[in-house]
Amino acid sequence: MPLTVEQIRADIADCLGEDPADIAVDDDLVDHGLDSVRVMTLLEGWRREHSVTADFADLAERPAIEAWAPLLGAA
Repeated sequence: MPLTVEQIRADIADCLGEDPADIAVDDDLVDHGLDSVRVMTLLEGWRREHSVTADFADLAERPAIEAWAPLLGAA
């Protein structure tokens, strides 16, 4: 099953201990406390559960949901 923007937001919020409503799709996720270890954790989970093929460098380049969604195959 492909990821959705809302699932990406919910997974990130869960990882950061925040409310999904507090994270806008264009927010810089680093400003919310997202670090490289958390990016790798999220990415590994998405690879396992959603067959995502994006790599860490793709996500690290621009840490925002709106940039990640197409890379993660989100509808």
